[in-house]
Amino acid sequence: MKRLGHRVFGLVLAALLLYGGMLPPVRGFFSLPWMLRQSTTSPFNLSWELPPGLARQVEIQAASLDKASTDGQEQPGWWQLQLKLFGVIPLKNITVQMVQPVSVFPGGQSIGVLLKTEGVMVVGQAAVIDARGNKFYPAQKAGLETGDTILAIDGQEVSSDQEVASLIDAAGRGNRPLRLTVRRGERLLSIDIQPVYCQETGRYRIGVFIRDSTAGVGTLTFYDRDKNIFGALGHMVSGDGQEKINLSGGRIVAAAIQGIHQGRRGQPGEKIGVFLENSKFSGIIQKNTTVGIFGTITGDIPGYFTSPLPVALAETVRPGPAEILTVVEGEKVERFQVEIERVMLNQRASGRGLIIRITDPRLLALTGGIIQGMSGSPIIQEGQLVGAVTHVFINDPARGYGVLAEWMLQETELVASARGLPSNPLVAYI
Repeated sequence: MKRLGHRVFGLVLAALLLYGGMLPPVRGFFSLPWMLRQSTTSPFNLSWELPPGLARQVEIQAASLDKASTDGQEQPGWWQLQLKLFGVIPLKNITVQMVQPVSVFPGGQSIGVLLKTEGVMVVGQAAVIDARGNKFYPAQKAGLETGDTILAIDGQEVSSDQEVASLIDAAGRGNRPLRLTVRRGERLLSIDIQPVYCQETGRYRIGVFIRDSTAGVGTLTFYDRDKNIFGALGHMVSGDGQEKINLSGGRIVAAAIQGIHQGRRGQPGEKIGVFLENSKFSGIIQKNTTVGIFGTITGDIPGYFTSPLPVALAETVRPGPAEILTVVEGEKVERFQVEIERVMLNQRASGRGLIIRITDPRLLALTGGIIQGMSGSPIIQEGQLVGAVTHVFINDPARGYGVLAEWMLQETELVASARGLPSNPLVAYI
């Protein structure tokens, strides 16, 4: 009988512990991070909701570790927080970094992106047809693949399709093979190919389509007028083989939108734009990364905002209503309503930190949702730049991915590198 009573007591205790663990305050406590960042301009908030009676027993106070407060405005630095119940029972230690926010001008302007690649890129295979009508694929047979970049031919660096065609024809007329230096991903390869005479073109060929540059329409995400720095697109510019394009040069210019191809399920739409000859601004592309293209910009940039906006810390971005800035006609930047559905802080490597949905009826009627050329459109939430539009969901064009704005800024000189933790932190009892 006594053993049965112990068993019942154990079951009741387990049930109480299980029930307690499901209560919002308990779940909220276990979700508290061991380390967090906080903007110096935002009210401090642990995002831990407690019942009124218990909240009175957990008094929240904080003291700066290595910088003093000035007129109620916290300075950049580190805090060490210790949570105690009734001032006696230790609950948790949390390290807080106070961060001075960076402000930039949100973009939204349509831009023409012109990239000059390092070497020439193989974008397709093509048969070489001889005088008898026989088809040959010399490059494919030798192992050259779509997405490869030809850096040199017989030791001579190449940078244009005309240069490559001339060297191939000269080798063919001399009845000798070519040695190509090729980049494939992170590897360098040497590939020997014997050119074949093409009856259709009247010259020797190796059977590939190549490209020495790429161009397209995108959207400017942000710019800094003091340092003349810009960020755009929100994603990497890649080749047809989805490999990163290694730049030997590139620039951006202003563009105007002349038409829209609506997006539909299974068929992405696009903006139809033209590069402006008398561009009011232009930029030099210096970096091509997974979170966008970056460089320096000069000229008169007709912005939507007359003053810069702070860039939100990645951890502070929340699901909820937001706006995007983009152009749907001419050069006019307009605001449209969207919903941030999900924030994914663990996706830094892919640059896909947000899932967004277009909710603006006018934008949905015009474009069908997210379309090509909208990449880089800044996302504004609660007066802060929080991200940029990047990709569309093929089967749901109203939804797509975005990149967090702070991730983009980390590729520029606008943010200082993070400092190490203080060696002897003080303790503020909470």
